[in-house]
Amino acid sequence: MNGEVVIDPVEGKRGRALFVDTGRRFASREPHAVPQLRGEQLELVDPAKNPFFGHAAHQLFVARRGDAVVGRISAHIDRLALELPRQQGFGPGAGMFGYFDAADEAVAHALLRAAEDWLRGQGMDRAIGPISMSIWEEPGLLVSGQDHAPMIMMGHHPEIYQHWIESAGYARAKTLLTYDLDVTVGFPPLIRRIVQSGQRNERISLRPVDLSRWDEEVETILAILNDAWSNNWGFIPFTNAEIAYAGKKLKPIIHPQINLIAEVDGKPVAFMLTLPDINDVLRKVNGRLWPLGWLRLLRWMRKPSGAGMRVPLMGVRRELHNSRLASQLAFMMISQIREVAIAEYQTKRAEIGWILDDNQGMKAIADAIGSTVNREYAIYERSLAS
Repeated sequence: MNGEVVIDPVEGKRGRALFVDTGRRFASREPHAVPQLRGEQLELVDPAKNPFFGHAAHQLFVARRGDAVVGRISAHIDRLALELPRQQGFGPGAGMFGYFDAADEAVAHALLRAAEDWLRGQGMDRAIGPISMSIWEEPGLLVSGQDHAPMIMMGHHPEIYQHWIESAGYARAKTLLTYDLDVTVGFPPLIRRIVQSGQRNERISLRPVDLSRWDEEVETILAILNDAWSNNWGFIPFTNAEIAYAGKKLKPIIHPQINLIAEVDGKPVAFMLTLPDINDVLRKVNGRLWPLGWLRLLRWMRKPSGAGMRVPLMGVRRELHNSRLASQLAFMMISQIREVAIAEYQTKRAEIGWILDDNQGMKAIADAIGSTVNREYAIYERSLAS
């Protein structure tokens, strides 16, 4: 395409709407992308509603060529990320970009330059992304697995974006993996023996989350998460406001029997969250609640029969890391959740992840139960030195 590319910063309600609708238009062109709820997407970029902005500065941009909007990008700085050790991926000087969509390579490079200039003006010396916008929302660019639809809370991007980002001088900093599991296939004999051994251990107990005291359960889960993941690449702890926000958002799709807390000697030491894949129903209602999409969505949330399941988060306290007990607890939770998902929801497929490509412990667990990598997401980095 010919014509000058102009990058405009956008803000306010109308600017955020243009930014979100631009992304929705690009997503609609992808055969396996799943239309998300527009209201939810608007909330994620609204500083008045998303507590992420309580510790972040940001700027949204759209690209224009003549009268046409031909791309978008965000530039943002997470102040909590700046406080982390640099070897964990962020640290001082680490700015980010996200929500990247472009019509062609010229637009892509213009958008990346605009994000870099903004970050440089804020004193940053590196650009890392795409991270849209919190590390806990949709991190990474899909670089493998475009041939099937993403599960809940995972991004989907065309293959060409990888070339455009890399041709702008970005190098891969980290790869995130998701694993596909056919839950109708039983676990290998060794894993079954490990699970049975744990079931005979009177010190170990697994319990479903208690929705009647959901706020307390969320605090327990995220306390374990913040401890378990604290040394991981890219880890940024949840704030109290984010804990409350996440709890409110997740509660409608939490089914207690497939969300477990593991206790040893009565102390919570591990958890596993499992979410039914809401993309199943969003695809059917085309991401729209009106006129009847809301009714179909409510029915599905009560009983997501046939839905795929995603395990987005699990954690075991650091004191148990690299121990036999840690992997045993993981296998026990996976086994129990698998049995319930099959019996109660007729689930046939599940997804585990994302998992960092250097997290050997979690990769070994995923391999041991017969799951295979089905998608890869790349996070890129580039120096902003002049």
